[in-house]
Amino acid sequence: MIPRSVPTPSTPLDTPSTATPRVVPAWQRALAKGPSQLGELLDRLGLDATRMDADVAAHRAFRLRVPESYVARMRPGDPDDPLLRQVLPIGAEMKTVPGFDHDPLAEAAMSPVPGLLHKYHGRVLLTVTGACAIHCRYCFRRHFPYDEHVRDLGPALAYIAARSDIEEVIWSGGDPLSVRDDRLAALADEVAAIPHVERLRIHTRLPIVLPERVDDALLAWLGQTRLRPVMVVHANHPREIDDAVVAACERLTASGVVMLNQAVLLAGVNDDAEVLVALSRALDRARVLPYYLHLLDRVAGAAHFDVEIGRADRLHDSLRERLPGYLVPRLVREVPGATAKTPVITGASIDARTA
Repeated sequence: MIPRSVPTPSTPLDTPSTATPRVVPAWQRALAKGPSQLGELLDRLGLDATRMDADVAAHRAFRLRVPESYVARMRPGDPDDPLLRQVLPIGAEMKTVPGFDHDPLAEAAMSPVPGLLHKYHGRVLLTVTGACAIHCRYCFRRHFPYDEHVRDLGPALAYIAARSDIEEVIWSGGDPLSVRDDRLAALADEVAAIPHVERLRIHTRLPIVLPERVDDALLAWLGQTRLRPVMVVHANHPREIDDAVVAACERLTASGVVMLNQAVLLAGVNDDAEVLVALSRALDRARVLPYYLHLLDRVAGAAHFDVEIGRADRLHDSLRERLPGYLVPRLVREVPGATAKTPVITGASIDARTA
């Protein structure tokens, strides 16, 4: 049974409200300005669509979405720009590659009730929304059946309330910060009403791709919850972290939010020691601690981003040699059914580290 003090939401958090019209926050207005069509994005960057590998079929299968402020950080005229590469639909996505499938982490088997994933001891993940501010082409949930998971979070809250060993609730999606703050504040209150939950962790890319999202309303409810707030942002390249992103992350840190970053190792984006070192240093300037460097989750449509494991380990060794330990993210991969993230250590590196 769910406690009386924990209300059960009857509609998805991202369902449009029928209440009195409200003032649209600046971040939502900024989000609406981003290009959503291939031609629009390429024109914005001064790129010739006929010379790009841009693919309309890939765009239709997984729609382009990118905020204008993120586009502004791309290099005009550069078809190999690492930020563009993360969002541009290309023909390689339409190829069938063995070992790359629609549910690479077997999450369907980890969902005891709709809207909730229970993979690891002591913590659960709520799929708060299917919406994102940016559609990353390597997204491991690009085929996720969100309609089945964000209709009603009541059963998920009941599941959490019934298990006293759950001390941390993770909001994910989609991107939970794409939901407006009054609804997030209400959901935070619902989670905080469950006595044994101690921490609220938010997995989000918005402070990186749309720093306007970090506004007074967001900071207000984060500062009022009894839960200890942790925010895991997602930056893959140092050029993603401009002055506006630094300011947004500093505001979150000053409000008592623990700030961590998880990156994905991506061919043609950040599979370079210089880039990864610069990323850790940029995160440090933003008061964000490098947390994880993930190997690619093998989702259908993303095989062209894959980096061979031995090369990944050599890159990680370069980081260990050049950075203080607290700025070296843990190199990990997610193995379906494992009880935790799996550290990546090859036989060669074990020999070198124990010599």
